[in-house]
Amino acid sequence: MSQLQSHRGLFIGVVTLDLIYLVDRPPLANEKLAASDYTVSAGGPATNAAVAFSHLGNEAIVMGVLGMHPMAQLILTDLQQYGVTLNDLSPTLATPPPVSSIMVTEKTGDRAVVSLNAVRAQASANIPANSLQDVAVILIDGHQMAVGRTIAMEARSRGIPVVIDGGSWKPGFETVLPLADYVICSANFHPPHCQSPQDVAAYLLNLGVPHIAITQGQQPIQYWTVTSAGHIDVPIVTVVDTLGAGDIFHGAFCHAILREDFRDALAIAANIAAQSCQYFGTRRWMEEGRGESFE
Repeated sequence: MSQLQSHRGLFIGVVTLDLIYLVDRPPLANEKLAASDYTVSAGGPATNAAVAFSHLGNEAIVMGVLGMHPMAQLILTDLQQYGVTLNDLSPTLATPPPVSSIMVTEKTGDRAVVSLNAVRAQASANIPANSLQDVAVILIDGHQMAVGRTIAMEARSRGIPVVIDGGSWKPGFETVLPLADYVICSANFHPPHCQSPQDVAAYLLNLGVPHIAITQGQQPIQYWTVTSAGHIDVPIVTVVDTLGAGDIFHGAFCHAILREDFRDALAIAANIAAQSCQYFGTRRWMEEGRGESFE
């Protein structure tokens, strides 16, 4: 990492506990498998993005629901290890946090995920005071839609850029997307009546989104602005694990867009996400890849 100015980022979304197993293949019905490796970490799109943003030399704050269940301490410990602060929207909640069980296939890096998202832990639109103090960029993953919309409206009035992680379509996104400066979608993001990337781009441009990108795994990233369109090739690497690559992409993009133009920020994010795919889990790319240049 180069020594650049540090910025504060606010990442709004779901906070989970991820149990990640490395396996030869997913199990069949009624079959038990022994994993060759495993790891436990905090998870969720905004949460993983915040960890990446912090690793790249910034200050990261996650805003989500965690609560006071004993399992919450595992999540807090992991976030603290990577320099991420949690702004808990429901600190007295007694129910367990959402847990994701994830199996990564060793030969391909593909992953299978069983997860309980934030549907049962939705916070009200009331946000803590001074939530946007000194914040330079905001990412919203859509799992706390009411809070995300409130934050996005306030951010627009203050001129703070808002990045949307469009992993999949979620009800209510239509109220937040018009407030976004950057929408970075996966190939699985399908707004109503949208079938192709071109449909998605047209939908978002019609809402007034000025910068749009669609990631497609190892295929080129497609992007659109109000005046141009194009694609960016993704680095070719030996893939060990694709889990969290999109989240890491978003965190890296939030880091880069504060320093570069849109196209260059996408290219930097693609490079960092590709590097992360060479390591098992969502953290080892930071621990074992310290000597690599990410920009």
